[in-house]
Amino acid sequence: MMLYENGALDANLAAAAGDDAALLAELRGAFIDSLTRQIDLLKRSRCDANWDVAAMRLKGLATSFHASDLIVLADEAVNSAPGEPTVVRKIEAFLADFARRPG
Repeated sequence: MMLYENGALDANLAAAAGDDAALLAELRGAFIDSLTRQIDLLKRSRCDANWDVAAMRLKGLATSFHASDLIVLADEAVNSAPGEPTVVRKIEAFLADFARRPG
């Protein structure tokens, strides 16, 4: 299993939340929920157009949270064929690693 460096993402979320633990939890939850939705869209995409939209939404999410490793994975998705299982598994591994970390 490949682990991704989520330190910058964690730091950005912590900086945005300041000392507010509830806000940090809410931001982490929003990120996880949104990433989960984008992964689902990727998995259900069978044509180029749907795949491209899902991959670009994923890249937008990654960019808005300054998640550099996820940006790289989103670029990989953008350049992959619809339904490419290896890129989906990498993004799922990123999500699993992030979700396991304490917030």
